Order: sequence, then structure tokens, then C-alpha cells
Amino acid sequence: MEAEKAFQIVKRPYITEKTLWLVERNNTLVFIVDDGASKDEIRRAIEILYDVKVASVNTARTVYGKKAYVKLAPGYSASDLASKLGMI
Repeated sequence: MEAEKAFQIVKRPYITEKTLWLVERNNTLVFIVDDGASKDEIRRAIEILYDVKVASVNTARTVYGKKAYVKLAPGYSASDLASKLGMI
């Protein structure tokens, strides 16, 4: 997958009080992603865009679009990535 396709899949980070709690407690980030993207495509896009390893991806459809809960692998910090993205 190339970076251009990855940018089409991952639209933006989703920031709420709950998602900041997930960053701190579960090493998990939440993104709004393309409605047609599969979990594997989301995993590869996050790994390409942010140079991290992903442990798991869970998705949910909401009124805001499709949300992806991305848990990072041990050794990678969600809070460091969140600060680079300007979430915290």
C-alpha cells in the first residue's frame, strides 16, 4: 500500500474525553476512517503513516462515520503519537 491510499483510508483522529482516556490507559488511538476500509487495510495504513506497529483494530459505525480503535503493539506509545498528532 502506498502513502496516498493510506491517507484516503485514515481521515482524521477522533478526540474526546473517552478517547484520551483510552490513549493513557489502553495504548489505543481512535480514528475516523473510510467507510469501506477493512480492518487489515486500516492496520496497514496506520503502520505506514505513523511508523508504528498495530496490535489490534476494532471498528464501529457511528453518526460521525466509521471509527477505528487502534491498539498499538507493546514498545510503541499511543501518548507519544497523540502528542505528535496534536491530540494532547
